[in-house]
Amino acid sequence: MENNINFEYAVQTLENIVTRLEEGKESLEGTIRLYKEGMALIDRCKCKLNEAEKVLGDEEIAR
Repeated sequence: MENNINFEYAVQTLENIVTRLEEGKESLEGTIRLYKEGMALIDRCKCKLNEAEKVLGDEEIAR
């Protein structure tokens, strides 16, 4: 998975994955693949949010 995807794209992709999993039409292998992809996207989103919090925190300290 690319590390340079933006937050909005990651969230949209996660929403698509959740929809597909909720439909229950995937094979076991497909479900596992989607789950792994979703978890990687969640980790990436957490990283992006942590980066944003740090930037905002640094700006607040600078005031």
